Amino acid sequence: MRTLSDRLAFPESPIVYPDGSVVVSEMAAGRITRISPHGAATLVADVGGGPNGVGVLADGRLVVCQNGGSTFGVGFWPYDFEGCAQLFRPVGAAEQPITPQLQMVDLDGSVHTLTTEFRSRAGRTMPLVRPSDICVDAEGGFYVTDGGTTHNRQRTMTGLLYGTPDGQLEEIVYPLEMPNGIALSPEGDRVYVAETRTRRVWEFMLSAPGRVAGARGLATVPSGGPLNIGGADGLCVAADGTILVATLGAGGVTAFSPAGETLGALPLDDPMTTNATLDTGDGTLYLTLASSGRLVAIDDWRSWLTTPRS
Repeated sequence: MRTLSDRLAFPESPIVYPDGSVVVSEMAAGRITRISPHGAATLVADVGGGPNGVGVLADGRLVVCQNGGSTFGVGFWPYDFEGCAQLFRPVGAAEQPITPQLQMVDLDGSVHTLTTEFRSRAGRTMPLVRPSDICVDAEGGFYVTDGGTTHNRQRTMTGLLYGTPDGQLEEIVYPLEMPNGIALSPEGDRVYVAETRTRRVWEFMLSAPGRVAGARGLATVPSGGPLNIGGADGLCVAADGTILVATLGAGGVTAFSPAGETLGALPLDDPMTTNATLDTGDGTLYLTLASSGRLVAIDDWRSWLTTPRS
């Protein structure tokens, strides 16, 4: 395992470029950053708020899931009692939030709002709640999860959206419970969505871009770590269809076959492993370890997988 950077401000959504550099969002700093193969960091764009998932279009522009921002600090996780970890993480609402939206970052680094709303399945215009993650398809459109928020004892129910670079955004699945990571199958005929709180990974079959033809609960991420808790965050899919889910609690990733069988886990020391991506050239796995501010690369990740528990 190689550490490419250990000074990032709650990184998310790694994107590997052909030159070996990796672009990440830094949620606690409100910026998009490029990390060179040697670890040098350069600013791509200052987007403000809380940038989460990032997708790259065919022309090189970036679409950013802007969740509006949070206040970050060291706090107990997952609960405030003896035995819990103290991690750098979101600890409250942003002091100066911005409107949740999808942002477009042009090649020169300029930023503008793509949309702040979507059309619900009932045909109503609705505001985005807290956009979480994104994946771009071969046709140039993109799938977006709207993660939702918790306020006191209430939580918003959200869903899966499909959009295009002209700012059109429509809801294609509702409801989902805290939808987060999202990725397409190698053939592009199904999209996988992770629900953080339920630990469930959904498989949605597609008949056309943005058109769902069927669904099933594919798998559930196991619990782990000192408190035996779990959560599903970002995910990516290998060329052979293996699904890798960034796993909260145990840290690292959990691997599933296209049939939903648990292939194993690659545990790491940061319980807030937030996202993962694979280099399409050499298959290197890149992970964002958010609470410790690290971007790491694992060259032969399959050999690291531990046997799943019975």
